[in-house]
Amino acid sequence: MKRKQMWDKFIKQHSEYKNSRYSAWSYGALVDQLAELTVKNIKTATASAYELYAVDNDPLPQVNDFNIILGSNDEAVCITKTTKVSIVPFLEVSEEHAFKEGEGDRSLDTWRKEHTELFTQWYEEVHLEIHDNIPVVCEEFKVVYK
Repeated sequence: MKRKQMWDKFIKQHSEYKNSRYSAWSYGALVDQLAELTVKNIKTATASAYELYAVDNDPLPQVNDFNIILGSNDEAVCITKTTKVSIVPFLEVSEEHAFKEGEGDRSLDTWRKEHTELFTQWYEEVHLEIHDNIPVVCEEFKVVYK
């Protein structure tokens, strides 16, 4: 299903949100796997590098934002609503947040390893210098439509 089709179906059932805006995006890595974890309510959080928002001129996520999560074929898989956003130094991302991301063994050690690799790659792509304690946007959400 395309993003607009999914949004229209959601609005048909939840007319109170008809004037709301939404963003449509896919995860930066393991697109289909992470989208599936989201649909299953295993992945209820995500993290991104704060400094990359400025590079891409993207707005930071806000509480009550709606997000259409896309798979690798640009197909809409679900709609989430952001419930919490915080910006913390990399080394202060919590075990709880790592667990809510739902990836791998859900441990903080695995989260740090995987995100160090991912953030390093993304920083290099835009010629930013990576450092040990970059600011991280920690976002929590709930699935509101599948």
